[in-house]
Amino acid sequence: MKWEGNRESENVEDRRDGGSDSSGGGGGGLLGALLGGRGLSVGTIVIAIAGGWLFGINPLTILSLLSGDGAPTAQVQHAPAHRPPADDHMAKFVSTILADTEDVWRDVFTKGGATYKEPKLVLFRGATPTACGQGQSAMGPFYCPGDQKVYIDLGFYETLKTRLGAPGDFAQAYVIAHEVGHHVQNLLGISAKMEQMRSRVSATEANALSVRLELQADCLAGVWAHHAQDARQLLEQGDVEEAMNAAAKIGDDALQRGSGRAVVPESFTHGSSAQRQQWFGNGMKNGSVKACDTFSSRTL
Repeated sequence: MKWEGNRESENVEDRRDGGSDSSGGGGGGLLGALLGGRGLSVGTIVIAIAGGWLFGINPLTILSLLSGDGAPTAQVQHAPAHRPPADDHMAKFVSTILADTEDVWRDVFTKGGATYKEPKLVLFRGATPTACGQGQSAMGPFYCPGDQKVYIDLGFYETLKTRLGAPGDFAQAYVIAHEVGHHVQNLLGISAKMEQMRSRVSATEANALSVRLELQADCLAGVWAHHAQDARQLLEQGDVEEAMNAAAKIGDDALQRGSGRAVVPESFTHGSSAQRQQWFGNGMKNGSVKACDTFSSRTL
C-alpha cells in the first residue's frame, strides 16, 4: 500500500502516556474475549456484549457498570492528549489512513449536499475513558458515537497479524476504515435508529440488526477504498487480498470455530466471513453509499 508521504490527519489524540497497561494487545469486541484480551474477564465481556444487543445499550456502558466505574457521563476526564511522536511509524500510518478517509468522505458528503464532520482517532494502551464508558483494549478498535471518536490500541495489529493470520498494511487500513464507517452511519442517523429498534426486539432479532449494521460498515470501508484508489492509486498488488483475508478471519463463524465452539448463526453480531468479504467487495466495486443498503437487502 502506497501511503508514505501522504497527508497526515490532525485529528489524532495520543493518550498512550496515560494508559493503564503499557503492553497493549487485545482483540476486537468478542474477539478480544476469545483471544484472552487484558483488563476484564471473559465472562464480563460476554455479558456486556450480550446485554448490549439484548437491551439496545452500548456494550461499553455495561462494561463500565460491571467493572465498578459507575455510569459514564458525556464529560470524560483523561490524561491530556497530544499529537503522536513524529518518529512513531504506526502512529504515522493510522494518521495517514485517517486523513485519507477524511478526504474521501468529505468529497462524498459534499457531492450529496451535506457537510462531513471529521471524527477524532484516539491512540491508547490498556484502557481509556470514553463518552460510551470505559474503553478496553480487549474490545479491540471501536467507535463511540457519544464523542464521535475512534479508539484503537495499536497492539491489536499484532493480534491481527500473529493470532488471526491477517497481516498487511491494507488489512490494517481496513480496520480503521470500518470504524470510520460507523462514524458515517452515526452522521447519517443510521446508528441511532438501529439502537432504538434493537431495544424493541428479541435478542435474536437484535443480533440480526447488528449484523446488518456491521456489514454496512464493511461496505462503507470498501467505498473508501474505491475512492482512495481512484484518486490516489494507493493500492499495490495483493492489497485487496489482504483486506479480504482480514474480513474472513474476523467473521463470526471463523471466530466461533477458532474458539472451539459450534457455529451458531443466530448469535452472529458482525456477519460471517463470506458476508464480510462480500459487502466490503461490494462497496469497493461500486464506490456508492447506496450500494451499501444492507437493511433493504433480502439476502446478506
